[in-house]
Amino acid sequence: MKVQNLKTKINPFAGISLVNYHFNKSGLSQLIDNELGIRVKTIGYQYSEIFRNLTNVFLSGGDVIEDINTHLGEHLKSIPGNNVPSADTVLRAIKELTTENTIYTSNSGISYNFNINKKLNRLNIRSLIKTGQLKSGESYDFDYDNQINANHKWDAKNTYKKNKGYFPGIATIGNKIVGIENRDGNANVKFKQEETLERIYSLLESEGININRSRMDAGSYSKEIIDVVDKHSELFYIRANKSASLFEQISEISEWQSVDINFKNYEVASILFTQFFEDRNYRLVIMREKRDDSQMDLFTQDNYSYRTILTNDHQSTEKEVIEYYNARGASEKIFDEMNNDFSWKHLPFSFLNENNSFMIITAMIKNFYNYFVSLVADKFEGIAKTTRLKRFIFRFITVAGRWGYQGRRWVLKLFTDKPYYQLI
Repeated sequence: MKVQNLKTKINPFAGISLVNYHFNKSGLSQLIDNELGIRVKTIGYQYSEIFRNLTNVFLSGGDVIEDINTHLGEHLKSIPGNNVPSADTVLRAIKELTTENTIYTSNSGISYNFNINKKLNRLNIRSLIKTGQLKSGESYDFDYDNQINANHKWDAKNTYKKNKGYFPGIATIGNKIVGIENRDGNANVKFKQEETLERIYSLLESEGININRSRMDAGSYSKEIIDVVDKHSELFYIRANKSASLFEQISEISEWQSVDINFKNYEVASILFTQFFEDRNYRLVIMREKRDDSQMDLFTQDNYSYRTILTNDHQSTEKEVIEYYNARGASEKIFDEMNNDFSWKHLPFSFLNENNSFMIITAMIKNFYNYFVSLVADKFEGIAKTTRLKRFIFRFITVAGRWGYQGRRWVLKLFTDKPYYQLI
């Protein structure tokens, strides 16, 4: 075997040029600068350039911002007109977009840090509207969850899982993140959650985004939270916590219906729910299955396992309510993608509020990736709208190419027979 070195520079990540093209064509660059303002010219880089290059890093397989210096900068600079900042410049710009923490004190006197970044959350929603992923005047289904972000940052606190980290509240519509508020890792999941939800719902509504159905786990089961969810949703579905008074009602159920859900047999029933609100027409949907062992349930004193869902939906059958609620597991896939594909497990800063800015910006990048991969999926075989980032990088981004100037314009020459030209 013989190896020959050629002086011609070839970009092994030439597919990123198409990403940049559509980032600008979609109107995101202009939106970012309009919303965040123009940075001082002496600084050298506008926020749109910061966001676009950070998008380039992750969509080229980078794990951390520093990859723009060590691995990708040379290739990104080969794109005509692409101003590439250093990692330090990117980090500095993100810090500029950070807000101060809000400190809440519980009834027991414990203080917790929350970070509320309304400007970046609004920009994220407007970017979804700009790319057509959300449409003003339409209604959508909404999911909310608090997820532990395990880390050892300077201000990380012990979580209920006995590790250190943060405990951000994250709202999603389908596969799109629409709101993030970071909070101390030791904050109770229900603490001030109604205020977080009120802010996220209100931001969506201010942009003309209405909520049809809201879906949440037992971490949202409280009177104050249910009040907010009911106010902003046509329908809601919230997992109910076990309690003695609740199971007193369940124990009085005499008729159970047998249904099959995901190839398993359950017994289901519904009762009127009056635990928090005697004047509201809420419904509790119950499902139960016989345990494999002989262990008795603490509350019901029988050998069934029970799950309950609180809802104001009186039209759907018990099976339909349960199957819709169970589908919320799909939204949890987003957290895996953010951790592994968009660097949430490599947060770059030492403080909760700065990392919240980073999380919202990378959520915007994830949302843009959803938009762009949908465009590519219509043209390329082997790429679907649900394709994970690593597969997308192998099948689209990693293509050899170089830019040449001919006929008074720049031309991207790619060494492939794949239909990249159809994306222009």
